[in-house]
Amino acid sequence: MLIWASLLQATDQAERAALVSVVRVFGSTPREAGARMIVTSTGIIGTIGGGSLEWQAIQTARRYLAGTGKTETGPLFQAQILGPDLGQCCGGRIEIVTEIFGGGDRSWLMEMTQRESAGCFTLTGRIVAPDFVEYFGERRAKLHLFGAGHVGRAVIAALAPLTETSLVAAALPLDIVWTDSRPDCFAGLAPPSTVTARLCDDPVSLMTEVEPGDFVLIMTHSHALDYDLTVAALRRPGLAYVGLIGSGTKRARFLHRLRAEHLDPARIEALVCPVGLTAIRSKHPAAIAAGIAAQLLLRAEELRAAEGTGGTIVQFQRQAGDRAG
Repeated sequence: MLIWASLLQATDQAERAALVSVVRVFGSTPREAGARMIVTSTGIIGTIGGGSLEWQAIQTARRYLAGTGKTETGPLFQAQILGPDLGQCCGGRIEIVTEIFGGGDRSWLMEMTQRESAGCFTLTGRIVAPDFVEYFGERRAKLHLFGAGHVGRAVIAALAPLTETSLVAAALPLDIVWTDSRPDCFAGLAPPSTVTARLCDDPVSLMTEVEPGDFVLIMTHSHALDYDLTVAALRRPGLAYVGLIGSGTKRARFLHRLRAEHLDPARIEALVCPVGLTAIRSKHPAAIAAGIAAQLLLRAEELRAAEGTGGTIVQFQRQAGDRAG
């Protein structure tokens, strides 16, 4: 769940809950601006980086929840230098805000939950400063994974925790469409909530559903099907990533054939094959999947940097006037 839905649930269950938010960071810090944590008298959801910073933030939040803090009339703002103040070696400076929510906030929390579920939105001036912008919600693309063999299953296992949303946007905000043509290939599997498994006799026909910004990963049981899927993927405009499992020899053979398809040469050269981090030499399915997961994370971060959205889709915007002290 995202921030407001989680906070609504927490206040329904515990009556009062604290929302601890990292609002600005300077230098090396455990988490990025936009990291959040919900604290109740008995539980914690999310993290702002662990260590002494998080432990002290939890204690402060619980004092306010118990009514022993200095004020409950508005957010508590704290700025700390991690080395001198907390004994942490990161060396940076971090600013956090702690807010208390209760039953009286339920209608507003419901409104925020509805807006969050509808997509991305911003709030300006809610905390910190009149021009301080907060970004909420999550923009998700799709990963179209073709192939449910040993590596395909390992990829799903590796990506599942990265694609799940918890307070802030998922590390890899992708919904996975997992396709195979073989009967019973999904038998006995219980795909995670971010995964839709589909059995299709003609997987290539599904490539028409792939949209700009989507990711495609091809690893079927058939090299002939791999090739047809690769051609279809490279014909789709604006894809964020097209990956094909295989060796350098497979890449060379496919590229030779693809050039005869009159495809855009730049699109052909952008084909990722082999997939994953090639420095990992193990051919164990879980090791291959770990390398693929790391590569997809790197690609997602490249895209966010190109868009100017920084580390996470759900984030705070550092205003132009902010300077490291």
